[in-house]
Amino acid sequence: MEKQIQYYEDKLKYEIDSWDLSESLKNKEKVIVIDARSIDAYNHEHIPSAINIPHRTMDEQTTKNLDKEYLYVCYCDGIGCNASTKGALNMTKLGFKTKELLGGLDWWKRDGYETSIKKGTNINCGC
Repeated sequence: MEKQIQYYEDKLKYEIDSWDLSESLKNKEKVIVIDARSIDAYNHEHIPSAINIPHRTMDEQTTKNLDKEYLYVCYCDGIGCNASTKGALNMTKLGFKTKELLGGLDWWKRDGYETSIKKGTNINCGC
């Protein structure tokens, strides 16, 4: 039973759901949302406060201006995409505190939260 408890405690350390992220943003906590998908996917639709750093480009150069005091929440399209996992892994390797948004953009929208959308743009997740 202790292993199972540890598993759930660890899961909560590394994942966040839409409601908790929304509350953190509303409360102006030290949280920055990262869209880890391609620039095309980000330009098509993203969480309004998110910045775009595609997971394939995450390195010391592309993250040099980010404050390591913040929590970085990575997301992608949803459960069929692993860009958020790759992004969270990359950011963690670079020394940032990270979590992965459960369900990505798909569940963010299903939970009724706003997105910034630009009609007519190319959608290429880049996962």
